[in-house]
Amino acid sequence: MAEPPKPQPDRPGVDLETLRASIDAVDREMVELLNRRAKLAQQVGELKHRTDAPVYRPEREAQIMSRLRAINPGPLSGDAIEAIWREVVSACRELERRLRVAYLGPAGTFSEQALLRHFGSSVDAVPCATIDEVFRSTEAGATDFGVVPVENSSEGAVNRTLDLFLQSPLSISGEVSVPVRQNLMTRSGGMDGVRRIVSHPQSLAQCAGWLDRHAAGVERVPVASNAEAARLASEDAATAAIAGEHAAQRYGLQMVATSIQDDPNNRTRFAVIGRHECAPSGGDQTSLILSVPDRAGAVHALIEPFARHGVSMKRFESRPARQGLWEYYFYIDVIGHRDDPPVAAALAELNSLAAFCKVVGSYPRAA
Repeated sequence: MAEPPKPQPDRPGVDLETLRASIDAVDREMVELLNRRAKLAQQVGELKHRTDAPVYRPEREAQIMSRLRAINPGPLSGDAIEAIWREVVSACRELERRLRVAYLGPAGTFSEQALLRHFGSSVDAVPCATIDEVFRSTEAGATDFGVVPVENSSEGAVNRTLDLFLQSPLSISGEVSVPVRQNLMTRSGGMDGVRRIVSHPQSLAQCAGWLDRHAAGVERVPVASNAEAARLASEDAATAAIAGEHAAQRYGLQMVATSIQDDPNNRTRFAVIGRHECAPSGGDQTSLILSVPDRAGAVHALIEPFARHGVSMKRFESRPARQGLWEYYFYIDVIGHRDDPPVAAALAELNSLAAFCKVVGSYPRAA
């Protein structure tokens, strides 16, 4: 393949048209290479079909993104490279089979944003009214995977998700960390005539300080989701919504103020759930649910094997059991895959110490 011209912008005589011609030549080459990649992906799909292998391998996709970040010389950032390749991988995966992915809807939520960030846009995104419905849809096989919120950096764990992990046969096969940028929006882009501000209860809590300072006299009304808030605001000039930029675009709203969350580093972590058991990717974590006998020192005995085998604990959360008096389940994330020798050794000991031990999944950590 012929090399495209390589102009030197700092040299006299190189004009805008010459640079544009060079970009056009690079674009032609990129289209050829993308289609070459797609044909290879089709061949992979044919081999998978013969062996009944899964279409989606999150550990393989995580390895691709990690490798691309490592070889990227710039000037594009690693995040930019990953965002571009996410769509390339998604489009190539669709040539094998288009996945159906459930998420906590309606359209325009941060859950939908997490889905697109993880799977790319070449999937059928299926909105669900509740977290329970996301689990039911995926358990029944109506969707291949589901995306559910697990915890917010300022508001804490999503308890309903934790409860369903305890009951469900599904595994976690991936995680997505989404920065939460809350925005105030209306039909006009102003607050004249606005009598109420609507949003999800967590979003109202995340923006309480800003609202106290800038909209103290306006009624705050909790609704089922940020996307529902945006929909309501799109139908009523007297209603403002707090939601993400994606919701504003979807419902045709104008921004009054952007990034109004009190914590500028606010993030929500989402789990990808399904029946796929991930192989090691080289950058994994394992999620567990444990309970211990009611005796002195039981919790210390529960976590001691991790320290002794050199396994780092990333998260430790307790949740009351629904049955019994003052009984708790412990939700723990540790660094490493369940097949990694240190993690495997710690888990073997935990199985003999814990009254209950469930591995919810080993999966690639979010970047």
